[in-house]
Amino acid sequence: MQDFLTAAAILIVGGAAVLVLWRGTRNKQSLSTEAQRVTYETLHTAWSAAPPLRAGLVPDAAKKSARHLRTLLDTPALALTDETEVVAWEGVSDHHAADAMTQAEDVFLTGRTQAFDIGCAEPNCPINCAVVAPLTVEGRVVGTLAAYSREASAGLVRATNQVARWAAGQLELAELDRSRTRLVEAEVRALRAQISPHFIYNSLSAIASYVRTNPERARTLLLDFADFTRYSFRRHGDFTTLAEELRSIDQYLALERARFGERLKVTLQVAPEVLPVTVPFLCLQPLVENAVRHGMEGKVEPGHIQIYANDGGAEAHITIEDDGIGMDPEKLRRTLAGHVDESAGIGLGNIDERLRRVYGDEYGLVVETACGLGTKITVRVPKYHAGIHGM
Repeated sequence: MQDFLTAAAILIVGGAAVLVLWRGTRNKQSLSTEAQRVTYETLHTAWSAAPPLRAGLVPDAAKKSARHLRTLLDTPALALTDETEVVAWEGVSDHHAADAMTQAEDVFLTGRTQAFDIGCAEPNCPINCAVVAPLTVEGRVVGTLAAYSREASAGLVRATNQVARWAAGQLELAELDRSRTRLVEAEVRALRAQISPHFIYNSLSAIASYVRTNPERARTLLLDFADFTRYSFRRHGDFTTLAEELRSIDQYLALERARFGERLKVTLQVAPEVLPVTVPFLCLQPLVENAVRHGMEGKVEPGHIQIYANDGGAEAHITIEDDGIGMDPEKLRRTLAGHVDESAGIGLGNIDERLRRVYGDEYGLVVETACGLGTKITVRVPKYHAGIHGM
């Protein structure tokens, strides 16, 4: 008779531990092969359940996830609930689904896993018990995972707990994704709010001054103003192309030149190779507005703004330079550290943080400045970055 051995392993899947049991012969090679097979199948099943869970406890996604979670637990049926209803039932004997919320009540109250002897009047029903575990996100029970079986063994309780903890981890990641989206939206709103009201007033005043003397130029400037504001206040997309961002900047500068006339000199040089590169929305325009403000503030002589976008191999290199009043390096350091100080630059800290979050810390703003010596800001972005594409 062949000698069998039961073995176990703890797999770390998506930041949570999953207990895996398998049986194999005492032959080391056979046991190793079986362990590898079970490990692969467990990981594959767990990761198949993860994407739907990242959508939260909504019916369509929960049904997809429940199928894989039941496979992990190997039970006749499994249910997922949110705080108000059963969002998914997977498996046989769905006549028990109506009682799932009643069984979940104690779990919501205590935050602890509960086992229930539910019995069934149908003679061939494979369900006699339920093990209901909490799905806890940020210390709050947001739902439950219930495993239904013939008996509530200690092994089923442990396994249900582990799978519920893993599922809760995916729900926490889903909440993190939503929080990150809300944060990015708030940051863009903050940048929009920092578009100077004085710029809007001065632009409209400049346009008005041309209405009688040069109607055609007034019309062109009005179209530039409309396109600029439409782009700046658009409601979709966290990213855009460098070409679109530079087009908006060119419209902004056309409006500023109408205001300052010959006092504002602009040099704009762009390598065609970098135009399709994807960049965070509104990551450059505030820097140019900052350069105009610092480049022209308190000056009688002309101010010169230079904008270069060059091909750097795997990266695009953008520099924005002015010959104006410069910035206090210590004030700049505090701004980049997160302290709000508009006198040190419009949105600098916001833009630096967004670039680092998207591309990594090595892609933050590089600012060269000193009082009275102008300011040069360098932005580096990779030409290609996983998961990022323009609108």
